[in-house]
Amino acid sequence: MRVSGVLRLLVPISALVITWVFLHSAGNIHIQTIRLPRWLAPATTKELHAIKSKCGNRKPCTDNSFAFKISSGAANVVGPSICFEDKVLMSPVKNNVGRGLNIVLVNGTTGAMLRDSFFDMYSGDPSLLERFLKEVPEGTLVLVASYDDPGTKMNEQLKKLFSDLGSSSAKQLGFRDSWVFLGARGLKNKSPFEQFLKNNPEENKYDGWPELLELEGCVPRKVF
Repeated sequence: MRVSGVLRLLVPISALVITWVFLHSAGNIHIQTIRLPRWLAPATTKELHAIKSKCGNRKPCTDNSFAFKISSGAANVVGPSICFEDKVLMSPVKNNVGRGLNIVLVNGTTGAMLRDSFFDMYSGDPSLLERFLKEVPEGTLVLVASYDDPGTKMNEQLKKLFSDLGSSSAKQLGFRDSWVFLGARGLKNKSPFEQFLKNNPEENKYDGWPELLELEGCVPRKVF
């Protein structure tokens, strides 16, 4: 009786020991051998970090091109801004924008800023802008943003000068229109970087002004 009792006691103990050894071995195999493929593995912090595009653009530019973003003014309340290669060249914060046309000249090879200025196209002297545009060096990028009223003093000579820089819309620019543009001295064809919105009381987003425009992109070096 004593021997049979001991055997009956050893049977469940042995079963428990065997089960524990099996589970322990299986656990080790699981830990050591199961590996997720690299493309299924959780992304690292470095991989999750989004690539920041210059000027906050939606897409990054290649090394052989310049990133830019041009925003027109909003009515006569918020001034325009011009960013080039992640540097804000003109903006209300920099306090170097004004009513009319805001223009930045950039070297088309190096990307260095040459000059910035704004011209009152409502009550100012259009000959000042004519002289400015005629003196733009060959191979220079010209970035333009409108604010409030860019077209009241837009005469035929100015329209031609902007058209020679690659503009398709300068000829129809009028009172309180919205306009953003990037052209170049020596550009052989019309520029692909331009947006224009006519002042239309029935469609204007703001009271008396169309909505602001925003133009961004990558301009190749030596587009001319």
